[in-house]
Amino acid sequence: MPALPATSREWHLVSRPHGWPESKDFALREAPVAEPGEGRILVRNLHFSVDPYMRGRMNDVKSYVPPFQLDQPMEGGAVGEVVASRAEGFAPGDHVLHFLGWREYAEVDARQATRVDGSAAPLSAYLGVLGMPGLTAYAGLFDVASFKEGDAVFVSGAAGAVGNQVGQMAKLRGASRVIGSAGSDEKVRLLVEEYGFDAAFNYKNGPVAEQLQAAAPDGIDVYFDNVGGEHLEAAISSLHPHGRVTLCGMIAQYNATEPTPAPRNLAMVIGKRLRLQGMLVRDHEALQPEFVRDVGGWLRSGELKYQETVVEGIENGAEAFLGLMRGENTGKMVVSLTR
Repeated sequence: MPALPATSREWHLVSRPHGWPESKDFALREAPVAEPGEGRILVRNLHFSVDPYMRGRMNDVKSYVPPFQLDQPMEGGAVGEVVASRAEGFAPGDHVLHFLGWREYAEVDARQATRVDGSAAPLSAYLGVLGMPGLTAYAGLFDVASFKEGDAVFVSGAAGAVGNQVGQMAKLRGASRVIGSAGSDEKVRLLVEEYGFDAAFNYKNGPVAEQLQAAAPDGIDVYFDNVGGEHLEAAISSLHPHGRVTLCGMIAQYNATEPTPAPRNLAMVIGKRLRLQGMLVRDHEALQPEFVRDVGGWLRSGELKYQETVVEGIENGAEAFLGLMRGENTGKMVVSLTR
């Protein structure tokens, strides 16, 4: 086994953001690297994920997942190579998916690591289309929203890692119409020309309700919400009776410093008998075999496409996250440590 490095760099949260996070809220620090303990593996991270939900973990509030601790390494999805192992079933050279990202080297409880096959797909894909975002799209559309053939589907944040997969999966399963919103004209073109959406619009170009009405004049059956706010209000107006909404994310209010108003038309939920359901992907782990089978097949056939925005170098990790929050990514945002 080659000699291990003495230290590893890792990103710490050093102050809790008020409103939009800033560079000063993060610090890249060095930490010692040691041999793994019993039942554990040492992993050299090759790629790690930055995701919108991480903004919530920067607040010291009670939630479904504990907040990041100040002056401690942050966490998130990562894929890397085992360099030392004291755990049965793992050997140096294996590639694994785990949850100790934001650092160069991670000592991981082997029970929290999953072997992945780098020959079946690029390793970074296990952080996106074959990972948590892909399963979120799959479970949120087919399980939570009870999608059925012939449904008209609206997806907000549709050029992101989850949204573009939702739209493509809906088309593959026979949606009558798929509409997406995004934050630039370039992303709108991508949704229609690359991902096969029937229509898309730039939410910055005018009121969302008006643009959605123009894109879906006959209404919608399913809304997959990654944004909240004005988008949710518009979707409620456009949904048919007994429409379904998957509440996956509300990025429009993640950086708000004051409480945001509820949709002004919320009473329509009653008359239309709408179903609005929040989701956490970890509640749907039982779908993993079905998800891998279906998505793996769509990837092999070329029917399902994906893109990544790759930021090189651990020193750019915090800026990658800030760029994600500004909407600078197309598809999954990944920090690569391979150079």
